[in-house]
Amino acid sequence: MLNETYRAMLNNKSVIRETFMYGRQRAAQIGSENVFDYSLGNPSVPCPPEFTEAMQTLLAQEEPVSLHGYCPSQGDPGFRTAVAAHLTETFGLPYAQKHIFPTTGAAGAIAHAIRAVTQPGDEVLTFAPYFPEYGPYVAGTGAVLRVVPPQEPTFQPNLDAFAQMLTEKVTCVLINTPNNPTGVVYSADTLTRMAAILTEKSAQYGHNIFLVSDEPYRDIVFDGKTVPYPAAFYPHTLTCFSYSKSLSLPGERLGYVAVRPGCEGEDILVDMMSQISRFTGHNCPPSIIQRAVNRCQKVTSDLSVYQTNMELLYQKLTALGFEVERPGGTFYIFPKALEEDANAFCRKAREFDLLLVPSDSFGVKGYVRLAYCIDTEKVKRSLPAFEKLAAAYRK
Repeated sequence: MLNETYRAMLNNKSVIRETFMYGRQRAAQIGSENVFDYSLGNPSVPCPPEFTEAMQTLLAQEEPVSLHGYCPSQGDPGFRTAVAAHLTETFGLPYAQKHIFPTTGAAGAIAHAIRAVTQPGDEVLTFAPYFPEYGPYVAGTGAVLRVVPPQEPTFQPNLDAFAQMLTEKVTCVLINTPNNPTGVVYSADTLTRMAAILTEKSAQYGHNIFLVSDEPYRDIVFDGKTVPYPAAFYPHTLTCFSYSKSLSLPGERLGYVAVRPGCEGEDILVDMMSQISRFTGHNCPPSIIQRAVNRCQKVTSDLSVYQTNMELLYQKLTALGFEVERPGGTFYIFPKALEEDANAFCRKAREFDLLLVPSDSFGVKGYVRLAYCIDTEKVKRSLPAFEKLAAAYRK
């Protein structure tokens, strides 16, 4: 007998993937150079040479049985130690190997972190707009996702609504900074106030409320600024990271959970997550990728192209009268649609071969997301299409 839960999911496919597939079909008709596809957040720059060299060295010099053998269920010790040392050097917190759990990307990190700190029936809060896959990630744990309404137009977390929704049933709060889909970076003031609310409510309810911080875009930040590190503001934080964006390795699916030193359960959470892995079939990301990335903690891909693309789009969109918050990082921008129905607006945009993603699935109405991780030359060629789209609404 088929599982009806997953059968039902077949009728709830990702609008992002649907838009991407439409783009491929359209490209076959008119040529990919004529389709301006801003749907999918797939990095457009190559991985750094240090990663390629690390892989070549491992394959050429390491004994094959050892290189390709099982690694411990908690992950490769060298990788865990290297990550801990990098976090300590970068953020000044005393991470150690025991605090690091390797995962299959940020998705695996979130799934493990939430399972470790919730029971079925508990509530998890997140802030709109949010990555739509949070819904199934949380549902898979047996917990219930509740969404704090957005604070437009800046899209900093709505902390007044957050404080009201933070009931005794909430055991975990899930945040994403820099944010997908808006590109907004949560400010130090926001994180300070959020931490104060979490501390106050934890004391009131007699249990710590965990903060799970989703940070795959942490290294893509603009104007020479740095991203405030949520774990530095609140002790009971589990940081979820992925190398998909910083090293342009989305297909290698490597990330980690970092348990903040001083967090409740810091000595056992990684071991708990290794048990979660055993019984969900996760069983560690590939050992060779862990060992290669072990050697790449202090490098990233050339991420500067994303700021170049952002500036081109931000300047053009604002000149055309779009309401849009300037991104502080990521490779996304989130302008307000030129009509109330974002889905209708995206259908209109397709008339000019602009492929945009409506905001409804992100928990907000009336906006669109552009993933500008495409060649800068193509961004430039898309600008006249935006002019035509805006002009269509002025008629």
